[in-house]
Amino acid sequence: MHSKIIGARAYHHGSTEGLSPVDTVGHGTHTASTVAGRVVGNVSLGGLAAGTARGALPGARLAIYKVCWEDSCSDADMLAAFDDAVADGVDVISFSIGSKLPVRYFEDAAAIGSFHAMRGGVLTSAAAGNSGLDGGRVSNVAPWILSVAASSTDRRLVDKLVLGNGKTIVGVSINFFPKLKKAPLIHPINGSCEPESLTVAGRSYKGKILLCASWNNGSGPAVVGAAGAVMVTYEPDVAWQVTLPGLMVTQDQFNGILAYVNRTRNPVGTIHTSEAAFDSEAPIVGGFSSPGPNAITPGILKPDLSAPGIDILAAWSPLSLVAGRSVAYNIDSGTSMACPHATGAAAYIKSFHPDWSPAMIMSALITTATPMDPSRNRGGAELTYGAGQLNPARARDPGLMYDAREGDYVRMLCAQGYNSTQLRLVTGSDDATACHGGRKGSAADLNYPTMAFHAAPGKNFTAHFPRSVTNVGVPGSVYVAKIVGSRPGQTVVTVSPRRLAFSQLHQRMSFTVTVSGALHDGNEYFSAAVVWSDGERQVRSPVIVHTVDA
Repeated sequence: MHSKIIGARAYHHGSTEGLSPVDTVGHGTHTASTVAGRVVGNVSLGGLAAGTARGALPGARLAIYKVCWEDSCSDADMLAAFDDAVADGVDVISFSIGSKLPVRYFEDAAAIGSFHAMRGGVLTSAAAGNSGLDGGRVSNVAPWILSVAASSTDRRLVDKLVLGNGKTIVGVSINFFPKLKKAPLIHPINGSCEPESLTVAGRSYKGKILLCASWNNGSGPAVVGAAGAVMVTYEPDVAWQVTLPGLMVTQDQFNGILAYVNRTRNPVGTIHTSEAAFDSEAPIVGGFSSPGPNAITPGILKPDLSAPGIDILAAWSPLSLVAGRSVAYNIDSGTSMACPHATGAAAYIKSFHPDWSPAMIMSALITTATPMDPSRNRGGAELTYGAGQLNPARARDPGLMYDAREGDYVRMLCAQGYNSTQLRLVTGSDDATACHGGRKGSAADLNYPTMAFHAAPGKNFTAHFPRSVTNVGVPGSVYVAKIVGSRPGQTVVTVSPRRLAFSQLHQRMSFTVTVSGALHDGNEYFSAAVVWSDGERQVRSPVIVHTVDA
């Protein structure tokens, strides 16, 4: 049997000498096993989320490049790792590293490193970031990077608090401690459950369940000997680990618990062990997942798509303790967890089509993604979840392909106003004639699988998106375009021509999408999709126009 990990390197502030690539945190083990972990039965975290673990592509092998340490992830180390990975002959790069805010490409190690990887035929799949809620915080937004948002699966981890009056409160947590029965409920004197507040309050909390008005992993209550904790969360879709029996609830639920405490002489509660529950609403993008719009290139939709990234069970480093114990598997959430799902899907496609460019693999994943329900997701539809939920089974045979190469991306950067110095920082090329065609055009001219336009509120607009598609389905196929999801109103989407007749494989044909109309208010959006169909395959390209400022 071949070795799963065929190589590993470590980098720290420009040095590689005497460094160990061993994972002491768990994050790298979790993401690596999500990409390519073998099938392992009967795994769980303390009995929670029990089942069979399987990576996205169990037959793949891994090369590990450790660039993150307790203090930082150095730009120099990341750039060195990108270059080494390409030189080592990897097929796909999984980059579960993000920033709180997007960075201009010529200052962004991920954009620069992945550009060089793209030039070498290697796609980089990256986390979209965990800044959440505020629009325009999506990271890893370069058009040659696949930017992945985090969504839920149909398994939700819940916990229950049963009050003394028999009422059950259903919250969330990763709590595999034994059931805590009928412990007194108490609200801290100043409402805070931070250790420094609890230890100076001059009050005994030993053996009691603390009611914490803000999020806390339970470390404060544990310090003062509390038996359990109930904490307010603003991300009720995500279960986080607790260091003692506890759960997270919404503010409304918390207010109801306080009302019970305030009108009861001896209020008590029972905290159950967490359990898995079926979530019929899934997939829904996590509240932490960084949404668009793209603050660096507004004409490119980011994130590109969504993948499972909430309450994901995967392998864990035994050197990183969970609730004070060493575990083989752990549950974690983040776009870091979503990214390797997409990486595995990209590697799956690459295994069937080794000659496809990084842009072609991105196109296959994006145009075959399953549409998501905007009414179930916060924010502005595709600005939150991209083209939709990752669907690897369809991506192997997408039918049509949007391709782009290095020169296409350089022309986009030229149109964006990059000077020769800035361009050189991204491309690494001294070609002074890179922008010889001038700075005409815009990001809308890049042959991207999705289409985005930022409009001014209350003003008429017309946006043109010239596109070309390559037939990778069957020869002699005819594709007809239709517009879906467009509601009648003041915004209109047209496609010209609406019929593409391909006589052979790898034939390329062009069309133009035009969107015109007006959006009256700020933070408004219009969403539709251009779908090309040959009667069997559906090639879907989302179109979004919005007035959301990044």
